Amino acid sequence: MPFRDGLIDLRPLRSSRPFRDLWAGSSLASLGQQVAAVAVLFQVWQLTHSPLWTGAIGLATAAPLLLLGLVGGWLADAADRRTLVRLTTAGQVVTAVGLTAQAVAGNTSVLLLLALVAAQSGCAALGAPSRRTLPVLLLPAGQVAAGLALQNVAFQASMLAGPALAGVVLAQWGPPAAYALQAVACLASLVTTAGLPALPPQRTGARQETAKRRRPARGGWRVILRRPTLWGSFATDVAATVLAMPIAIFPLINEVRFGGDPQTLGLFLSAIAVGGIGAGLLSGTVTRLRRAGLVQLLAAMIWGLALAGFGLAGPLWTALGCLVLAGAADTVAVVTRGALVQLEAPDQYRGRVSSVEHVIGVAGPEVGNFRGGLLASLTSAPVALAAGGVTAALTVAAIALVNRPLRDYRTPPSESQDLHPVPCHEPEGDAV
Repeated sequence: MPFRDGLIDLRPLRSSRPFRDLWAGSSLASLGQQVAAVAVLFQVWQLTHSPLWTGAIGLATAAPLLLLGLVGGWLADAADRRTLVRLTTAGQVVTAVGLTAQAVAGNTSVLLLLALVAAQSGCAALGAPSRRTLPVLLLPAGQVAAGLALQNVAFQASMLAGPALAGVVLAQWGPPAAYALQAVACLASLVTTAGLPALPPQRTGARQETAKRRRPARGGWRVILRRPTLWGSFATDVAATVLAMPIAIFPLINEVRFGGDPQTLGLFLSAIAVGGIGAGLLSGTVTRLRRAGLVQLLAAMIWGLALAGFGLAGPLWTALGCLVLAGAADTVAVVTRGALVQLEAPDQYRGRVSSVEHVIGVAGPEVGNFRGGLLASLTSAPVALAAGGVTAALTVAAIALVNRPLRDYRTPPSESQDLHPVPCHEPEGDAV
């Protein structure tokens, strides 16, 4: 393979102007969200000086995602996805303006602040399934993985640059400027949706009438459980996050191994992001591979083993190297899973399947962090990390062993223009 083919695949940005605009807008919105997240943390701490209230930010963010994520999937399969993306992005603009206004007014109510955070999270949850379906609808099938890789690189970059930018903005101008920056970024994201084509769900005849009677959540799960490639891909993600998520153990391992230096703690998070960005920049190596299922399985196993290595590492450079490897493996797994899910899900179910993917993506890491913290409190940080990582790798290996369709799955060739795989044969009166 020529070296340039191993670099990030830029074809989606050249072949589809709507995708290019969407990518630019989403990148700006992600950067704004990272800035606002730091501002919220800063403001809540200034108001309460309580770790309980700073922990409540996670609850205010996650609860609407879990409650409304599946509803967003049902909406994505029932209405025009372009309209949903526009409306929910407009909602995020409004809530960002609300955050700016409360900061300018000198708000002292932490409940009001968290209510605005929850409202913004709810808008994101309702729109996320529709957004997840856009790459497969705007790009040739062979470029979907490359498009997801571009989105992932932009997200990883925002994770690196956003907190640093937030620190500068907060130090110079305070929370109002940080929230205003997010409002501008969300508005720019809304403007970029102007070039999107109409994207109504594909239904005809009896199937359209049946769809009106379907319940929101059940259909997505039925399609997933009937397709080994889908349930295997989701099971792999659940195993990797629930059994090996390390973030909650970072402070303890930092205290035990590296003297509790806060700069070292920051390096742990940065190392994962560096690995993710590095893998994204070289993602052409994997996005051009058609064995997406096998690539996801191998990447998930490497993620688990790298985190086990981090738990056992002595020197700091070894620990950081393991986290860089874990971050790279995570990016590869996310990109290949995203492409597989979007290509395998029939269009009339794609929104609901995407909502399940979104909920798993939100809940899995949180449950994994709880599991890790609990196990570390009962044993030790190194044991919790090593046991979790090895268990995750073995579980993924077991999934690979029993799920041959996932192991053998191949994405369509790059020249394929078939954006909508053949629908699975669901009983008309029994789905969703």
